[in-house]
Amino acid sequence: MLNYAWLIFVPPLIALLINIFLGRRLGRTISGWLGALAVGLSFVVAVGLYLSLYGLPVEERSVTVVLWDWITIGSFHPQIALLIDPLSVLMALVVTGVGFLIHIYSVQYMKEDDEHHDLDVRRYVRYFVYVNFFIVAMLILVLANNFVMLYMGWEGVGLASFLLISFWFYKPSARDAGKKAFLVNRIGDFGMALAIFLIFVSVGAVAGSLAYKDVFAAVAANPALLAGVAGAITLLLLLAATGKSAQIPLWVWLPDAMEGPTPVSALIHAATMVTAGVYLIVRTSPLFELAGNTLTLVAWIGGLTALMGATIALTKTDLKRILAYSTISQLGYMFLAVGSGAYAAGMFHLTTHALFKACLFLGAGSVMHAMHGELDINKMGGLRHKMRSTYWTFLIAAATLAGFPIVTGGFWSKDAVLIGAAANGEWILYVIGLFTALLTAIYSFKMVFVVFWGKPRDQRLYDQAHESPRLMTWPLWILAILSIVVSYLFLPEFLPKVGGLLAGWLEPAVAHGAEEAHITVGLEIALLVASIIVSLTGTYLAYRFYVQKPESVVSLRERLSFFHKLADNGYYFDAAYDWLRNGLWVIARWLSETFDAGIIDRAVNGIARGTGAVGAWTARLQTGLVGTYALTLFVGLVVVLGYFLLTALLK
Repeated sequence: MLNYAWLIFVPPLIALLINIFLGRRLGRTISGWLGALAVGLSFVVAVGLYLSLYGLPVEERSVTVVLWDWITIGSFHPQIALLIDPLSVLMALVVTGVGFLIHIYSVQYMKEDDEHHDLDVRRYVRYFVYVNFFIVAMLILVLANNFVMLYMGWEGVGLASFLLISFWFYKPSARDAGKKAFLVNRIGDFGMALAIFLIFVSVGAVAGSLAYKDVFAAVAANPALLAGVAGAITLLLLLAATGKSAQIPLWVWLPDAMEGPTPVSALIHAATMVTAGVYLIVRTSPLFELAGNTLTLVAWIGGLTALMGATIALTKTDLKRILAYSTISQLGYMFLAVGSGAYAAGMFHLTTHALFKACLFLGAGSVMHAMHGELDINKMGGLRHKMRSTYWTFLIAAATLAGFPIVTGGFWSKDAVLIGAAANGEWILYVIGLFTALLTAIYSFKMVFVVFWGKPRDQRLYDQAHESPRLMTWPLWILAILSIVVSYLFLPEFLPKVGGLLAGWLEPAVAHGAEEAHITVGLEIALLVASIIVSLTGTYLAYRFYVQKPESVVSLRERLSFFHKLADNGYYFDAAYDWLRNGLWVIARWLSETFDAGIIDRAVNGIARGTGAVGAWTARLQTGLVGTYALTLFVGLVVVLGYFLLTALLK
């Protein structure tokens, strides 16, 4: 089975080609199901790869499948090849599994757009072409066995993201959001390209390859190859990861990306694309281990992003924007984990987040479907009586996001992240992560209580509300149930037989970092209890603020008006970028109007006038008279002879 790993790309490729050429003739239903079932077949292949890999001894769970040689330049020959190992298979399962459920949801949801306008066949087919293209690009990214293919997938995912964010291109806000995402991500892409160039110059030329295994083996055998450049390479890779995974200061694109269709938010900006940065750091962990300071920077960026994203989410009333900033915060947790060397914990939280956040975004889409595109939670209320399936699945996913103790995967994955920070001695980051968990529990249940509990705040919208079709609610139930079941992947290691399953699975594929520094069982239990207390406290505070005494929220906001305004404005990152852009525009205009026109143009024009004057003067010598030319030759001869005579006398 492993030698046929390339089959995972075939179904979505065929589906997007059929939809490109025949989609309009096939109609919406057939083209939609074609795109969805294609991703389902890719998921079946991913499951087959997992089973085949699981059947191998641990030390053999890394197989390279070479498809063809791409370029041969002397001893350097990059290949089109796939790396099938525990890390890539886990990512493939997440991409295709969650992607399949979102595709099924989209078959019904995309028959009408977010504003309930009938969606014509061309746009409907175009949507499934784009999402199938995204799946292919994401699979290239996670299954590539070398940095060149990784970059191909990286750029393909960026293009697909731009197309899907700006899908409703007739809206200026969607067009602007697409351009913003594209431009901000180009900063990270620039870092990725420079990092690959440095890897090629320092290691690739020696190893004769840019395959991960060859590069890591060459560095392990001779660490001096990266002497002086390990920090630069990892910082550039971190820049790339920061852009794709929306970390400070490059997070500004992700909230605006909510302008895309809601299933796009679930697929790209919650479950898959934004996790590419986390995957990149884990995949290149052997390089990051050589630059420990960069790993510390990764952890601090993650911790601060988690905290700031959670505080912003608390201030928002737009349902999708709450989830957007929640995504930024949870990605910060993943960076905190991998920056602490707890790579398995980071990947575990990546997996649980893909499930519960996809469920939350699809649940938000179901609410929008019922509320005719309304997203302001202050206009909702009491929807649990009309939308039971959406309510219960949203509640389960929100509880998982909040890390509700014991029964949810989110609790165990967050606890694993925090324990990883503690094991690495990053106690300040541990406290930041624990406080962020408190805020997360508050805004998670804020969504549940304000949207689904209480009395309707807009009776007209409430009267029109209804449960979504089963084709939209079934994926919600599957994702909600999986977000609970997945907790068994990473129970604490002190629990016999079931503890640390994911860590053992990933062990052959990642570097051995700080997660090897085990803490005592007693301390681990104490940290576990602290996580339980924080989660329950956050849940109680949300109930207190938004159910028992909602008026207290107003008074609290007034007392903390400065901090509320700061967070509500996204800590003014967008304003800072606007100021920088305007400043650069002023400088560019000054250079154009003053420096360019006043100095450069004058210099160029002066040279032109001087050259013209010299030409005009020398033109007078061209009389056309033979006598003048003979006199000129005679004068020249006298000058040359005089020069040689003078030189001889001076000697």
